[in-house]
Amino acid sequence: MKVLDLQCEHAHAFEGWFASEDDFRSQLARGLVTCPLCGNASISKKLSAPRLNLGAAEPASRAPASAPGGAGQGATTPPQPQELFMRMVRHVMENTEDVGERFAEEARRIHYGETAGRGIRGQASREETEALLDEGIDVVPLPLPGILKGPLQ
Repeated sequence: MKVLDLQCEHAHAFEGWFASEDDFRSQLARGLVTCPLCGNASISKKLSAPRLNLGAAEPASRAPASAPGGAGQGATTPPQPQELFMRMVRHVMENTEDVGERFAEEARRIHYGETAGRGIRGQASREETEALLDEGIDVVPLPLPGILKGPLQ
């Protein structure tokens, strides 16, 4: 297994795991490699040290000193913006009901007490979103790439 550091044209960095360099090139040529944050298919490899995942567990002597419960804990690396974004997306997906294209209608029903209050998500046009905000209904547009609309790993 070959692990590559990749980047989209919007400078979103991510890892890709491929069986070989030829496998990566084949998938890239067919448009199958896309950015997990924005869905962009213009992907390039970043310079990185080669790393092969051969399935063997890392020896305990190489475990980072900052591992939870480890002696001599050092400062931990703060989460990267992409990681924070993915955590927020997972939280939204796990804690809201998808009402699809009925979002504006359902948001109004909740706001005016016609149905039980709960967290919802769905699709609304710019005009529908602006109308909801004008009515005093708090909504937050959250553009998600298509890949994130399905089950999250």
